[in-house]
Amino acid sequence: MSANRILSSVLSSIRHAFLLAAAGCALTMAAAPAYADDYDATLKDIQSTMGGVPSFVKQFPKAGLPGAWAEVKAIELSDKTALPPKVKSLISLAVAAQIPCTYCIWSDTQDAKRAGATDEEIQEAVAMAALTRHWSTIFNGMQVDFDTFKKEMGGQ
Repeated sequence: MSANRILSSVLSSIRHAFLLAAAGCALTMAAAPAYADDYDATLKDIQSTMGGVPSFVKQFPKAGLPGAWAEVKAIELSDKTALPPKVKSLISLAVAAQIPCTYCIWSDTQDAKRAGATDEEIQEAVAMAALTRHWSTIFNGMQVDFDTFKKEMGGQ
């Protein structure tokens, strides 16, 4: 993985972790309390991974940062997951477009391009997000019966 790609992925990952702060912090604090040493070690790991610590990282709750960073590294930055980086970036971009999150959209687009996504793939990922949102609005707004839907779509 190139230094630029790692840096971009890390920035994107940290941003994603912070967007999920409420849930992540609650789970992290329930699972294992964070100590000053954990926080300091996390900052050092971010520094060594990224070559710096973005200012927004220091705005994140100290108790949640070690867990949030561990999650980012285990899923988004890991090369030992089921999904390749390009697919992860395209999924994240599609979700970001629906939230919407300007920070995520910019970062995920950059990550997807660095991971080899074409403009056409990026456009299709965003269009798929829009299509999913469109039909979800139809199904939910019209209160389509879920059991009937499943049967008609080949389910049980």
